[in-house]
Amino acid sequence: MAEQVAQSHDVTKLIDRIKDIKIAMLTTADAEGGLHSRPMYTHKPENDGILWFFTEKDSAKIFEVRKDQHVNLGYSNPNDNLYVSISGTASILTDQAKIKELWSEGLRAWFPKGPEDPNIALLKIDIDRGEYWDQPSSVLVRAFGYVKAVATGERYQPTGDEHAQVNPK
Repeated sequence: MAEQVAQSHDVTKLIDRIKDIKIAMLTTADAEGGLHSRPMYTHKPENDGILWFFTEKDSAKIFEVRKDQHVNLGYSNPNDNLYVSISGTASILTDQAKIKELWSEGLRAWFPKGPEDPNIALLKIDIDRGEYWDQPSSVLVRAFGYVKAVATGERYQPTGDEHAQVNPK
């Protein structure tokens, strides 16, 4: 059975899936064109297709984004069989009002001087497109799928299994 892929322009479906996953793997291209990934904390994803991250002005990712604004974010929640990939365009902001708006005390571990730290920058990611795989995570559902595959030789396609591409623009 061929995998069905839904096409959508509704970015809220994508945001709904990542809103409770706080850590993303952000991938940028380095000066030589190689890919460089690192974990980043996602701040308040909203349905407008923009994601926010705090970083240091002098970090490698800032230099990489200045060279190539195309980035990828990977989110996963293996316990729920949920996987999300987001491609976007990154920009760097040092707007003090926006920094204060997004600030939370938990950030003080990385920025001990608080929101006024002169080395804080925001990485703003505008979502260009995304893709998610959302599958039932029940052990019973997976066990049934295994038994059916062995018995029939056919791949089990559970109800509720969803794979969609989201193109907000």
